[in-house]
This record gives sequence, structure tokens and C-alpha cells, in this order.
Amino acid sequence: MSVFSSSTDISVIVARLRAAGCVFAEDEADLLVSTARDPAELAAMIERRVAGQPLEHVLGWAEFCGLRVAVEPGVFVPRPRTGFLIEQAVALAGQVAGTPVVLDMCCGTGAMAAAVAAGLGRAEVHAADLDPAAVRCARRNLAGAHVYEGDLYAPLPGSLRGRVDLLIASPPYVPSESVGLLPPEARLHEPRMALDGGGDGLDVVRQVIAGAPEWLAPGGHLLVETSERQAAETVAAVARTGLAARAVGSSELDATAVIGTRRIP
Repeated sequence: MSVFSSSTDISVIVARLRAAGCVFAEDEADLLVSTARDPAELAAMIERRVAGQPLEHVLGWAEFCGLRVAVEPGVFVPRPRTGFLIEQAVALAGQVAGTPVVLDMCCGTGAMAAAVAAGLGRAEVHAADLDPAAVRCARRNLAGAHVYEGDLYAPLPGSLRGRVDLLIASPPYVPSESVGLLPPEARLHEPRMALDGGGDGLDVVRQVIAGAPEWLAPGGHLLVETSERQAAETVAAVARTGLAARAVGSSELDATAVIGTRRIP
């Protein structure tokens, strides 16, 4: 139930948000009002948003692929363009006999794994991230899944080796020198480890790719989010591991993913 009933009150909120630079002020006002439990909480939420905190951090959730995903302050917010990778993953998993085994590497909130599982209707889900705050969110969003805290593949159980049908990853891929050019909401409120991919942006991407063949099942797929500019080098890195590699993209979503497939002997 709304904590405000007056259109005048809503218009005041919209005006404050618009003055703070919120492009979709009307939509944001509706979300804040519908999420707040009382006027005091609403006032605090408005102040946080006006101060520049990401809307998702203020609300405590983000919408991703039709799901409401829990998001804590200081945690990477899932991006709409990543939905393209999810579409590719679900389509590939449809070819798997039985229950697909899904691994979300650099999982953040676990939004990708949650969306893939929802798209499939059945999946054995595993996820891993180095950031403790992200792992807390992932455990909230991935009830019944196995969520591990640690550096890339290090915390995974040996029993998962060679069993993964879908290895999905959206590692940091922003070149270090470009992090400062990101919007303030990302630059100031999301962890740098979730954004900074090193000199050419592919440091962590290469590590994810290098470890993938060991964990993929025969015929299993690696799907890595990257940028169009980085796609050729990412495809080359996947090919060097012996996986069959290709890039796919969506100009509408400004999304690029590289897919690697472990050949069946």
C-alpha cells in the first residue's frame, strides 16, 4: 500500500528527483513510494537517491530478466544488456538431456544464474564470487543453489570438475583507464573489483576462460560477456584453450557475448 496518496506529494518527489538528474523521475518516484514501508523510510530513500546512490541500492532490489533480484549497497547491479547472454544460455541448455548443471562465475548477486534457472525450469545451480557482500546477495537470490566464496575456481568442489553444461560469466571487462569515465552511480557505488578488468579490460576474462575447459562437460558451453571492441581477442583466448569459439551480439541491447564449446570426443 502506498505511504502517500496525494498526487501533490508525488509531484514534489518527482521534482526533487528530476532536479538531481534522474531521467526517469516519474518511474523512480513510483518505485520509491511503492517500496517504502512508511513516510520516514520514504524520506530516507529519497535523500539517498538524490545524493546519487543507484536506485537499485536504494530499493534493495533490481529487476533483471523479469525477476526481482536482491541487491545490497556496494554490490554490482545487474545490467539489462546481460539479458542477451541469458537468452543464449537458455537456448543452448535446451539441448542438454536431463538436468543442466549451471555455474555462474563472478556471480555478483547471482542474477544470471537465477535468470537461467528460471528460463530452464530445472537446473543444478552453482555460483562463485570473491566479494563477500555479493555472495550474501547470491545466497538470498539462489535458494537451494550452491554458492561459494573465493577467487574464481578455487572454492569449487572437485566433484563439479567436468560436469558443467553451462558456465556463464560476466567478469569485469572495463579497461583500468576507462573506469573513471563510468557514470558516477557505477564508479562511486559499485566495487572496483566488479568493474576494473586491467589494462585492456580482459585480465579476469582470460582467467575465467583459461580455467573453463577443466570444468566443462563434453559438449558444455562457456558464455562470457564482453564488449564488441574486445570480442575478437576474447574469441582468440577461448580458441587457445581448445574450445570451439564464436561471438554473438545484439545491437539493440549493445550486448556482446563469446561462446566456447567443449568438443565431444
